[in-house]
Parts: sequence; structure tokens; C-alpha cells
Amino acid sequence: MNIAIGSDHVGFELKPAIIEYLKELGHEVTDFGPNSSDRTDYPIYGKKVAEEVASKHYDCGILICGTGVGISITANKVHGIRAVVCSEPYSAKLSKEHNNTNILAFGSRVVGSELAKMIVREWLSATFEGGRHANRVEMIAKVEREEQI
Repeated sequence: MNIAIGSDHVGFELKPAIIEYLKELGHEVTDFGPNSSDRTDYPIYGKKVAEEVASKHYDCGILICGTGVGISITANKVHGIRAVVCSEPYSAKLSKEHNNTNILAFGSRVVGSELAKMIVREWLSATFEGGRHANRVEMIAKVEREEQI
């Protein structure tokens, strides 16, 4: 897979461990920043990664901030993005199987590097189940397009 990754300054220290892990798993990774731990704003990087994923330049994205919440909210403002913030592997897996999420977010103040790797592994290895879940994902898309559901 070709994966886009980004963080804010709080997630910056965890990001290299996740990039290395993704590469060990055989994925290609592009880091959209930041490139230092200098204070920055998570919406900048949440938007960058989300736009790249939404435009299909990347298969999926991973975002890291303090809690994962703010950066995932930002990503979800981009048309076509279904970002999920997860602090444990089970929800990450089900988010892909049932909601076909295309961006995973987590918080460096919430999970350590080993738990983050477990979350990433479960999310990447999961497959969208379709069926009744496809109907619900389409309903989400209708909400996004401001259509009646």
C-alpha cells in the first residue's frame, strides 16, 4: 500500500516509529509533515493527508496528534474521507470492516508506540465487508453530499 502520514508537533515523536513499522510491513510511506517538533497546528496536516487520500494519490492515511481527535475531525471535513480515531485495535479493525475508513488517527498522549503498531496492523489487515455495511457507507456519503437518506 501507498500510505500518507502526518502529525502535529505532539505526534511528531511517535511518527518515525510508525513510519519505520509501515516500511517493515512492506508499505510505501510519504510523510506530509511536520519535519520538526516545533509547535504547529494539527489542521494543516490533517487537511494535507486527507486531500491526498481523497484524491486517490494514496491508498490510505495515518494521522497522529495528542489525542487523535482534532486531527481526525479536520480530516473528516474533506469530502470522501472517513477518518477514525482509535486507541485500541478492535475498533480500528471494525472501522475498516464496517465503515470502510480510509484514514486512521490516534493520539501520542493516549497510546504508546507498541500499542500504536498493533492498532495500525489491525486496521491495515482488515478488509471492508460490504453487504449491509456498503449501504450504510453510502448513506454516510449521501449525508456528505447533503442528500436525503
